[in-house]
Amino acid sequence: MDPEVERLVREERLVAAAELAASRGDARTASALFERACDFRRASEEARRAGDFARALPLALEGKDAEGAERALPDLIRDAAQSERVAFHLERRGDHLWAGRVLEGIGKRVPAARAYERAGEALRAATLLEEEGDVIGAARVLEAQARKDPGRASLHVALGSILLRYGKTDAAVRALQKVGHDAPERRAALSLLLPALDRLGLSQARVEAERELDALGGAVEVLVPSPRAAPVKTRLFGRYEVVRDVASSPSARVLECMDGVRGERVAVKIFAGYDARGGGRDALARFEREVRVLGTLDHPNIVPLRDYVPEGPALVLAWMGRGTLEHMLAAEPLTPMRAVEIAQAVLSALGEAHRVGVIHRDIKPANVLFDDAGVTRLGDFGVAHLSDLSSTATAGVIGTLGYMSPEQRDGRPATVQSDLYGVGALLWEMLTGERPEAGLGAATLRARPSGVHRDLDTHHDTLVLSFLDQDPAGRPEDAFAARRALGALAWPDTIERAAVTHVPRPKSERPSAMRLAPELDGSAIDQWLDRRVTTLPFDAATLARASVFARADHPVLQGVLRADREGRAIWLAAPRGAPLTGKLSAAQATSLREALARLHEIGETHGAVDGAHVLVDEDGAVTLAFSPPPGATSTADLDRLALARLC
Repeated sequence: MDPEVERLVREERLVAAAELAASRGDARTASALFERACDFRRASEEARRAGDFARALPLALEGKDAEGAERALPDLIRDAAQSERVAFHLERRGDHLWAGRVLEGIGKRVPAARAYERAGEALRAATLLEEEGDVIGAARVLEAQARKDPGRASLHVALGSILLRYGKTDAAVRALQKVGHDAPERRAALSLLLPALDRLGLSQARVEAERELDALGGAVEVLVPSPRAAPVKTRLFGRYEVVRDVASSPSARVLECMDGVRGERVAVKIFAGYDARGGGRDALARFEREVRVLGTLDHPNIVPLRDYVPEGPALVLAWMGRGTLEHMLAAEPLTPMRAVEIAQAVLSALGEAHRVGVIHRDIKPANVLFDDAGVTRLGDFGVAHLSDLSSTATAGVIGTLGYMSPEQRDGRPATVQSDLYGVGALLWEMLTGERPEAGLGAATLRARPSGVHRDLDTHHDTLVLSFLDQDPAGRPEDAFAARRALGALAWPDTIERAAVTHVPRPKSERPSAMRLAPELDGSAIDQWLDRRVTTLPFDAATLARASVFARADHPVLQGVLRADREGRAIWLAAPRGAPLTGKLSAAQATSLREALARLHEIGETHGAVDGAHVLVDEDGAVTLAFSPPPGATSTADLDRLALARLC
């Protein structure tokens, strides 16, 4: 330090010392001295002159100098590592808006969206999340902010536009109707409301909305950004680039892919069981029948068929990013309203299928899927019977016993009412947690919806039981009548438990011990689903830790498959690959960083980010293995530091 400057500092004349250092070109010292003197604006200016943009921006904000922060931002975000550190400290001190701007500037869109959400900038957060393909996340951000600030019409317009675009028409109308008549956004809301009312067939409401819109000057265009495609590696059939394996069965393999032509995510279902001499031939016939069935159906609640590749043979289907009802039921209880919303969507799909002569015959949770916006879609028509409804379609061994109608189990013809029985079994399970056991009938069910949910009564019980009548004639007339009957009753959107707070699930039709076949490497094969699993002891600590990994729900984290209470074991997806021996690539480090961020967002840490827990397969994909509960000293910072050592 300059002697004269040092003398002024000893005399505690900090401003004079800072000004002298600045006049002599020592901007770094000047910045530090202005900061000590609490002159944050000038401290920021000198830090920027010294090229210390990581200090310049926070100091400008400390001095309420937004213009100074704006000047420092472009230079700061040229250094991604420095920017992340600055964003972290801004978050720690509660400056979420600027943390979001810094993170967005370096391309960290999802963390930026979370920061914007905490800052109350829901519109910006939702835009970033949707650009990253997280449509559900975008909608949730808007819904949460709209509950806090119900008078902010722009939130309802943005939410309505997302819901409408992704097929949730009823919910979109509810959101758009919250925009007041005197709100500046009313014209935009009406512009979106017109097509929504068209879809619902509400002609009188549409006429009134159109009249109001004309008085306001006519429709305006409301744009919502499209989700971005994810990076991919391997190409199938010259067009579909593989992202990851999703599932496999004895007859088919499903892969998540990107369509290089349309630029959208798809599921490619490759047939894998053809044998012209026996059972494989029947499986292939069912597979090709699925193509014909899907080709005749175009409905918002049916998984859309994008293409058929004969040389596979393979089906290309629209990607269902939110998984299956089976996964949903394993993860969380559903409110009665949500359960009925799902059942009505399935009934709408079946109504269209039945109209063109298609009986599905395999209604079960694994065949009810959800797209990126959470819209319910019915899939897997591979066992459907395509012909006149008057012809015989015996079930044979096709279908799933727990959801199969009595007539199908007896080998009698499947009808429209057979599919309605499957919907009733789904609805009963969603409402009570209990699946009707094959062949026992509704009278033996231990729970009732009204016995689980305080706000339901015997009218709800009677209606749902009618779907499960042993006699097909006792069930609703058709899918549309069933849908109307469900809509005629009120179903609460909350879970208010009645006196019976726990509903035991029925025992499996097959002993659990016979399900797992041990392997030499210590893992096991789940013989029902043909997947490799590892198991851990079922205890409170392991169950809680498994719950953490399940809630984080990131593809890089080792998957949690099942909590087998009867077998006293936690089932995990057997991770692919070997322990890391070298250094991580940039792409691998990014994937792991995102997985850790997901854990940190829910308030948890990993605590064991090391070569033994980071596994790499032959394609370079990484998995962060399950870890026991970390100690009290584990922090998010230590996770990030441990990851940095592997790079």
